[in-house]
Amino acid sequence: MPTLTPSSSRLHRVALVAAPALALSVVALGGAAATAPPAHASSPNVVVSEAYGGGGNSGATLTNDFVELFNSSDTSVDLSGWKVAYWSASHVAGDPPSSTTKLSGTIGAGEHYLVQEAAGRGGTEPLPTPDATGSIFMSSSGAEVAVLDADGDVVDLLGWGDANYSEGAPAPETDNETSVARRSACYDTDSNLADFAVGDPAPQNASTAAVDCSTVPPPPSHAATVAQIQGTSHLSPLDGDVVVDVPGVVTATTGDGFYLQSTEPDDDLATSEGVYVYGRKATAQVSVGDAVTVDGVVTEYRPGGANDNLTTTEIAGPHVTVTSHGNPVPDPVVIGVDRVAPQETVYSGDPGSVEYDDVPFDPTTNAIDFYESMEGMRVAVQDAHAVGPTNSYGELPVVPGQHVTGAVRSIHGGVVYSGYDHPNSMRVIVTTLDSSNRMPRADVGDVLAGETVGVLDYNFSNYMLEATSVGTLQPGGLQREVTQPQRNNQLAVATFNVENLDPTDPQAKFDRLAEQIVHNLQSPDILALEEIQDNNGAQDDGVVDSSTTTGKLTAAITAAGGPTYEARWVNPENDQDGGEPGGNIRSVFLYRPDRDVQFVEHAPGDATTATGIHREGNQVHLTHSPGRIDPTSDAWEDSRKPLVGEFTFRGKTVFAIANHFNSKGGDDPLFGRWQQPERFSETQRHQQAHEVRDFVDTLLAADRSANVVVLGDLNDFEFSETADILVGSGDTQLTDLPRTLDPSERYTYVYEGNSQVLDHILLSPALLQAPPGAKHPAYEYDVVHTNSEFHDQDSDHDPQVVRLAMRGGRG
Repeated sequence: MPTLTPSSSRLHRVALVAAPALALSVVALGGAAATAPPAHASSPNVVVSEAYGGGGNSGATLTNDFVELFNSSDTSVDLSGWKVAYWSASHVAGDPPSSTTKLSGTIGAGEHYLVQEAAGRGGTEPLPTPDATGSIFMSSSGAEVAVLDADGDVVDLLGWGDANYSEGAPAPETDNETSVARRSACYDTDSNLADFAVGDPAPQNASTAAVDCSTVPPPPSHAATVAQIQGTSHLSPLDGDVVVDVPGVVTATTGDGFYLQSTEPDDDLATSEGVYVYGRKATAQVSVGDAVTVDGVVTEYRPGGANDNLTTTEIAGPHVTVTSHGNPVPDPVVIGVDRVAPQETVYSGDPGSVEYDDVPFDPTTNAIDFYESMEGMRVAVQDAHAVGPTNSYGELPVVPGQHVTGAVRSIHGGVVYSGYDHPNSMRVIVTTLDSSNRMPRADVGDVLAGETVGVLDYNFSNYMLEATSVGTLQPGGLQREVTQPQRNNQLAVATFNVENLDPTDPQAKFDRLAEQIVHNLQSPDILALEEIQDNNGAQDDGVVDSSTTTGKLTAAITAAGGPTYEARWVNPENDQDGGEPGGNIRSVFLYRPDRDVQFVEHAPGDATTATGIHREGNQVHLTHSPGRIDPTSDAWEDSRKPLVGEFTFRGKTVFAIANHFNSKGGDDPLFGRWQQPERFSETQRHQQAHEVRDFVDTLLAADRSANVVVLGDLNDFEFSETADILVGSGDTQLTDLPRTLDPSERYTYVYEGNSQVLDHILLSPALLQAPPGAKHPAYEYDVVHTNSEFHDQDSDHDPQVVRLAMRGGRG
């Protein structure tokens, strides 16, 4: 029984008819090919015409898997001794087939031949009467199928999905409801990717009417330039077509292919002159500066498989001919100088997918079209300003040093996300094309002096400048902020998301967080912490208590010279509060008895018990302290429940409500295919905001002068409806403190270069009035920028603190 090895593939007659250039390819660069059959192979014309592995699976209509063959010749072929052989997609060289099915009889000229394979447990429709029957359980996503003649030689090979072996590049991946079928059964270019498309399974047997292949035109192929392939849209007008003799020069290489750019651009700025050529062996064949022509299949690749990502246009399954070496590469387009991005408009058209055929494409108005019009081309930025820190993936968001208009600049040189109509679309994410050459570790305000040059790509819902050379890092001198200490008669209340803190984290993280709390936050009196995990972190074993985690942090605070904090929290139900599976994140209160802060305990609540309000004489109290707000409400499904605590400070009662609303996961990205982006996750945050607001209303109805602090990570902006709901209206309106800051300081988080507010502190009306005799304002509020702008951050959030004037006097 033969094995498949990566060597040359047979040349079918279609290579001479439909695509002459493809006929020159002995091994297509996109992937390995089947062992070449000997000269006496029984037929050069029997091919695999369709394969389906989802039979009987969930969602499938057909009950069985199948392999369909076709005879493109004008004579019958005797199949005696022939077999269909099957390998998994991951098989290695030398492995024999995992299963085979014997064939018999003849396959007439222009006729199909249906090989029925194993049945699943589902499906409702049987296959047409099979011409041969086997028992192979085929993969629904990808595998390798070969037709073997009586001598055991490979007559035809199909690899699809993530197959290791195929003719040329593998055909696309399938699922339970789709098959791979030839675009035209009469033609075979020896590239599975070029020859096969994914669609609904349509099995045909010998009773199907014969086809006279001499009357069937070949699938279309095009002699094209790069600009024709890219077109004036987000999807190539040649998507799925074979292209030949595409000329250009190699501008950059990767492990999976190379970037090709035309040296004779057209006059239309809307058409990109660069394209990615995808083929795992292609890089080994070329070098930067090589002039080449490329044959292959135009495909649209959606990175990460995420439905809301844009696609990138590629030439896949390539055959590459090098015509000369050492050529100059095209000069880069300098963004911000040669071409300026629309500053504050990602997309201005009607809602929907920017990939629809009837959507206007306007690079002068829409930033999403502006960057698309340079996809795959050499681009550069000059003296680029870092507007976010270099992240752990080596990505640095920047804005060009020139022509940045309309943006609210942060106090440290970032760009502030100040409204849904201010996306700061001049931002570009810079990373390096070579993973061994990492980006410099930059903070907000640093500059990449000189030119940073690379190719423009798209990944992770952003356009990326994949740099081949990076400017010189000039530090901007960013320093972590330190707030003022609270005075004697002030109560300092703070909030800090400590990013999935658990005892398995390095001691250095605890020590650095402790240093921030003691030094930068000046040891606040009450501290609401978000994302405290249970005692063994992500280990999903039913543990929910967090005493080890909080104890390790409070010990680190004391070791850093801080006070001895006490802690209060309510353990969640296992795996019911979202976040990292097994982590059981929750909010925790730390407080300072040494500063006369006392926690008033009232029948401490549990994971599913709601706290309420009750009155004792003239005093209003919680029924459960610590407690939770309506934890069984649907608003908190798979999300953190608010923690409520009753405190006293020198005779004054303060109610604190610590929050961590559900994340923005699932929202459309700013530079995704769906425009305008929909914020699906905010529906639940609105429900959560109503729950907290209702609780505050109940509390203020019982005592209009109650001191209430609502704080935490709301996962929404100060200009959002979520914040509006919490603020409320009328004489019980809360004050959202981020809104009181200068716009340049309104941020607690930096996401993809956008400085933005996610964390809030809100005050009830009573806290807006300084007590009689106070020498200072009713409150002093500070977002303490210690993390979000730094590459060596200890959390991805900045803490914030408000100092409340609780008593009169000089202190």
